[in-house]
Amino acid sequence: METAEWYRFFAEREARGHSPVYEALGLAVAADPGLLELIDGLPEPKRQPNLLLAAVRFIGGPYDDFGRFRAWTVRHWDRVRETVLARRTQTNETGRCASLLPVLAALPRPLALIEVGASAGLCLYPDRYRYRYDDPAGRGREIGPAASPVLLTCRTNGRVPVPDHPPEIVWRAGIDLDPVDVRDDEAVRWLECLVWPGQDDRLARLRGAVRMARADPPRLVRGDASAALPGLVAAAPAGTTVVVFHSAVMPYLDAGARNRFVALVRGLRAHDMPVRWISNEGAPRLPLVLAGLTTGLPEGRLTFLTALDGRPLAMTGPHGEWLDWLA
Repeated sequence: METAEWYRFFAEREARGHSPVYEALGLAVAADPGLLELIDGLPEPKRQPNLLLAAVRFIGGPYDDFGRFRAWTVRHWDRVRETVLARRTQTNETGRCASLLPVLAALPRPLALIEVGASAGLCLYPDRYRYRYDDPAGRGREIGPAASPVLLTCRTNGRVPVPDHPPEIVWRAGIDLDPVDVRDDEAVRWLECLVWPGQDDRLARLRGAVRMARADPPRLVRGDASAALPGLVAAAPAGTTVVVFHSAVMPYLDAGARNRFVALVRGLRAHDMPVRWISNEGAPRLPLVLAGLTTGLPEGRLTFLTALDGRPLAMTGPHGEWLDWLA
């Protein structure tokens, strides 16, 4: 995808309806040859809109007016470039747990969770968040600890098998190329800069999840999944259902790497049983999952598919804000 097209897609299909500030910036960048030339000087994976915009915010640049944003970014391009090259888009979106929870709760318990692309590991605590699922008739249902510092709200089509309570999770671990330590204030500030302007609810739940995780930091392993995943599977306690899951990780792998990852996960076994695999990715990212879809995708909005062992179970919002059950 050309850089201008990438920023236009980001503005129109991702930011629209969620962050007016980022929608305007994305469209303006897409139409600015000078900025596009600077961005095109970055390695292709580092041209990602959210990464660039977060980098400008992280080092104190303006973002609420394109003229000021452009002038500042051009003037401080060396610092922006350095930040972009040193950082990753590790959006640790706890809202995606609302998409994962019904799938996790239906598995034999207790569970041992392993997240690939875990960032700070905040999605490893789905049992510790509070959830409110609303159906089209406006009826709401809440589950999870009443005292949780995080409330996740999710609109549904009314068919979602909302469990009576969160699943029992007795062990959890994550893998990331560059894990984020929730006790590191500067690392957490980077996570906050990855939350889009105007999304105060996302920022509040990120901060709540960080406070909770600091009291019980997750086990995070630095490395590539192909190297680290088998060892973590082997370390999971006996008598548990081992679940490998990931959300919004596939965009960072090329087609060959995705195929190798799928083959690896589908071949894993723990306690002489197959490891269960939950994917929560943008619809085109896993052809195996997309091929199992028996209904059309919604027009005009970015859609994730939540799947168990390669079988799609739900169409979901990228941040867990809506959930349409398929089964």
